[in-house]
Amino acid sequence: MANAGMTSDGSASAGKLSAGKRLRTLIEAPEILVLPGVFDGFSTRLVSRFGYKAAFITGSGVSESRLGQPDVGLMGLEENVAAARAMAACSDMLLLADADTGYGNAVNVYHTVRAFERAGVAGLMLEDQVWPKRCGHMRGKEVIAAEEMVQKIRAAVAARSDPDFVIKSRTDVLATHGLDEAIRRLNLYAEAGADLLFADAAMSTEHIAAIAKNVSKPLSVNMGFGIRQRSTTPLLSAAQLQALGVAAVIYPRMLTACALAGMRNGMQLLQQSLATGQVVDRPDALVSFEELHDIIGMHEVEDLEQRFLTPAQLEAKYGACKTASIAHPAKARQRA
Repeated sequence: MANAGMTSDGSASAGKLSAGKRLRTLIEAPEILVLPGVFDGFSTRLVSRFGYKAAFITGSGVSESRLGQPDVGLMGLEENVAAARAMAACSDMLLLADADTGYGNAVNVYHTVRAFERAGVAGLMLEDQVWPKRCGHMRGKEVIAAEEMVQKIRAAVAARSDPDFVIKSRTDVLATHGLDEAIRRLNLYAEAGADLLFADAAMSTEHIAAIAKNVSKPLSVNMGFGIRQRSTTPLLSAAQLQALGVAAVIYPRMLTACALAGMRNGMQLLQQSLATGQVVDRPDALVSFEELHDIIGMHEVEDLEQRFLTPAQLEAKYGACKTASIAHPAKARQRA
């Protein structure tokens, strides 16, 4: 599905808008675009079930969950693209990937954009940190020269097959050079062809408002954990951000943090059972077997089996009833 609706030269085929064009339309809409952070198949499918048309692939979430290491530039291009490809394959959502610094100079950025576009995402983010980069809310960040980042953005624009493939440019200079330099850089990146702008780790509502007012392209803001305050960027609602002139908001840390909290709770309940010798039955602490398989799309496999397996194959799998062993919850309710 990497280039569904695209012709060989990357343009949208008749009657169907490209993924990049559809994402661009959402960014340019009057209502703020809310992009939950996804990092694996579970999170991608779950966000899709909640009705979201688009999501942000969180680089920190992919790196930390796949490698078990902090977000300090340890994940490479191939691992990142492979994760994006898998998420794009299991959902129809428009995905905005996190390509870190582009993994090298402007030439590397050119090939990075090509790789992510072929993986099926609708756009990607590039940042102006020195490689190895680190999470934008950590201390110890370093940035490259603005002129070098301008060339990276130009290379990214030249590399895309679909002219509507979204290039999001991120600057990390708020922590190192201040507000005025962040605004200056974002406008330079916009002139170079960036479609969506982002200054990470804004420390106040006033900073966010000033950036939104003084940049020439739509602005994105990082709300991190989304439902929990942190020590850097103040926690604001999507409605408050929209009132400040923000076009898109990402929540890259929310689902990873929720997942860790849920797993920790599960381990604590298991420890309770082991310590007391008693059964702990807590349906509120985890999804059921049936719900898990419904979320992950087992019903899609069952539907394909019903369409394409022979009667003999179905009977060998499921017996004379020829029905799948894992009932789709909605279908089970209908039968009841």
